[in-house]
Amino acid sequence: MVSGAPKGENCQVDMDSKAGDLFSAEDAQPTGTGGAGIMAKFGFPKGLSASVAKEWFDRRRLSIRPWAGFVDQRKFSKPRNFGEMCQRVVKNVEIYNSNYTFIFLGLILYCIISSPMLLIALAVFVGAFYIIHLKSMESKLVVFGKELTVPHQMSLAGAVSLPVFWLAGAGAAVFWVLGATLFVIGSHAAFRELEGSDIEELLMEPV
Repeated sequence: MVSGAPKGENCQVDMDSKAGDLFSAEDAQPTGTGGAGIMAKFGFPKGLSASVAKEWFDRRRLSIRPWAGFVDQRKFSKPRNFGEMCQRVVKNVEIYNSNYTFIFLGLILYCIISSPMLLIALAVFVGAFYIIHLKSMESKLVVFGKELTVPHQMSLAGAVSLPVFWLAGAGAAVFWVLGATLFVIGSHAAFRELEGSDIEELLMEPV
């Protein structure tokens, strides 16, 4: 008689081998996962995946109106009255929404680059959030009997980096960005003439 392991042990060996195959398959990451796989490796939350930001950026980029027409001086004129100015603002914000978005982002980027202290404050915030998130992955962080979620972790990181933001004058920077954005976008939307097709569409809208 050929000696062999009992059937129960064979089943146990088979189950162990299948479990090992299953875990190895889960650990293997396909090369096409892109930014989401990289973010997961570094321990970032799934909600902060690079694919979501890239999709939003691509949608905005594809809907941008040509910049040559956007800044064409021949298309600017003083509105005849307050009503026409309001019509221009509403319609131009709808037409050039993506252009205005990139102007806003450009002003934010300029503000950050021109302020070294603000760059340091942002680095402190990102570092604090990353450390807190890594700690929460190792063991659940519980404060007052409640587990810290991702928004709570971001709030805690903001509280930690708040003194640095205060020293960097972040409040003044925010007001500067908002003021500059309202001035640039408001001026363009008010003085940029509407195209013929846009005027016809505006007249066809029900009152």
